[in-house]
Amino acid sequence: MGGLSTTSSSQAGEGLAFSTPMRAAGATWYGPGLYGNRTACGQVLRPGTIGVAHRSLPCGTAVKFAYRGRQLVTTVIDRGPYSDGNAWDLTNGARRALGFEGSDRVLYALALGVVAKRR
Repeated sequence: MGGLSTTSSSQAGEGLAFSTPMRAAGATWYGPGLYGNRTACGQVLRPGTIGVAHRSLPCGTAVKFAYRGRQLVTTVIDRGPYSDGNAWDLTNGARRALGFEGSDRVLYALALGVVAKRR
């Protein structure tokens, strides 16, 4: 992993292979004002919830993110983002794990050979 620190969401990336090379895409984060609500995938969103929203990937799809020397493996738990030009919406927990602020570009890779349930 070339000196990058790794954080994982409940062992989400253990034993998974990811697409290479990593791709870049726009990301934002969300949470405040939505805590206590259910995500599109059925999980209750809390301040520490680690997950990501994507417009079309199935719920449960594992994704590896890299941002400024940190890595995170988590899963799609919601739909979004709802802002133009961005492919990902990080939860507050994912944002904190990556040291992400505001809106920026992140690197990402999808887990290979994993079929997640659509919801």
